[in-house]
Amino acid sequence: MLYEDLRSTHEDIERLESAIADRQLDDPKHIRSRLIRDHEIANFCARIQSQSQRALRIYNDEKDARMEEVQALSTGDTYETFYTEYNKIKDFHKRYPNEPVENLERAYKRPQDGGPPAGFAGDIDAMFTGEEAFGRFFDLIMLHEEYLNLPGVKGVRKPTYLQYLDAFDAFTPPKCIISKQDKMTDQYFAYVGALAQYLESFMRRVKPLEDIDKLFKTFDDEFEKEWEEDKVPGWQKQEAHTNGNGQGLITEGTGEGVWCADCRKEFKNDNVYKAHLTGKKHIKNAEARQQNGNSGEDVEMANGNGTAGANPFARLKERAVAEREHRIRKLAGAMQTEREDTRVNVERKAGMTDKERQQELAALYEEDAEVAGTANAEDGEGEEEEKVYNPLKLPLAWDGKPIPFWLYKLHGLGVEFPCEICGNYVYMGRRAFDKHFSEARHIYGLQCLGIKKNTGLFREITKIDEAEKLWEKLERDKATELERKGGEDGGGIIEMEDPEGNVMPKKVFDDLTKAGLM
Repeated sequence: MLYEDLRSTHEDIERLESAIADRQLDDPKHIRSRLIRDHEIANFCARIQSQSQRALRIYNDEKDARMEEVQALSTGDTYETFYTEYNKIKDFHKRYPNEPVENLERAYKRPQDGGPPAGFAGDIDAMFTGEEAFGRFFDLIMLHEEYLNLPGVKGVRKPTYLQYLDAFDAFTPPKCIISKQDKMTDQYFAYVGALAQYLESFMRRVKPLEDIDKLFKTFDDEFEKEWEEDKVPGWQKQEAHTNGNGQGLITEGTGEGVWCADCRKEFKNDNVYKAHLTGKKHIKNAEARQQNGNSGEDVEMANGNGTAGANPFARLKERAVAEREHRIRKLAGAMQTEREDTRVNVERKAGMTDKERQQELAALYEEDAEVAGTANAEDGEGEEEEKVYNPLKLPLAWDGKPIPFWLYKLHGLGVEFPCEICGNYVYMGRRAFDKHFSEARHIYGLQCLGIKKNTGLFREITKIDEAEKLWEKLERDKATELERKGGEDGGGIIEMEDPEGNVMPKKVFDDLTKAGLM
């Protein structure tokens, strides 16, 4: 019956809305639990859209069938209609005797007994690699290997993975080492496509509740506008003209140079251009160009039509490559936090030993197993929070768990550094102790002792008597210096002139006057 389908659809939408509200009230601490919550809400929203479209289809497209059903219920035999539908239900269950009955009351609720999740979020563990750590870091290792094998990178100093993280979205000099000619290869086109696809997939997995399609639409509109205005970085049309010798002079980017149509390369000046004409590479390119019948390209370049004059499809390929580069730049800018975190994580792992990496990996596996077993048992209704086992009183990390003991020892967090000037405040670790000398607490303590300037000279001094002794010594040295220069009135810098026109300091003039030599 259409009305029964319509009623069940509305009921399903209401239960989905209630499930979304229940999950919004949760505030899980672990990133894995937050991802499960966000993906569940995203899937519920998608189901609400599909159910709403189904209800609209019944309202709009099946209006006549609904009217016939209403007339059959109102004007026909009510009991006959009822038993007809009842017999249909009995026949269905006879054909499918083991069909489970759906419990709509608990359909979208989380298990309360700590069991596995209902599956609305998908497999979060298989959604991310170990390097990504549930969406905290990028995993660009394979793309870095692909980048190192590009034609334009083989003959130069290959960047490390850390350098690649800083410059994977830079497609113009000086960070980009790939020439425009090498960008037109199939290898580079496949590489930028794979990089853009990875960043898009990463954003969809990490931010399931955001309207990613709308964001990508803004990226495409911005690219279309820049391409029409010829403002895409690195892909502007080359404005060309010729000199008296016949070679093409082009202006591209920031400087002017001489263009060689055979090698499709720009040279800084005329001397370099003439020197390369006798090279084997230029002769080979010139012969190949003559065989291909591309002699008219010089005319195209001289008329300012750019590189696309000889081949009408070249500009289309340039546009496809430029579009992927633009998408990568925008996606990297939108996920700048994850990019910086990835860089810090790579630097941190580079300074760790193999044993420390194994310990950290084991701790992550243990933590993930613990969270996976308890994330779905939390209902937030008066239950006590799980107590953190921390017998050594270690500082807590970002996830609320104690930091590893080796990291605690590495940073010397167990060493106490008291400061009498700060009111006998104790700083844990050398880093916090060094940092506190420029903080407001320590500077205020010095001001209370009468030290209001040159506070940088009192670094590493924590005792009040030592600070006072140093201040008194500085004041004495200052007074001695003033006395040596002729007193506080500044006599050492006052100049006097004798009757003969000789200029001398005031102290020398007074001494000569007393001696009767003036």
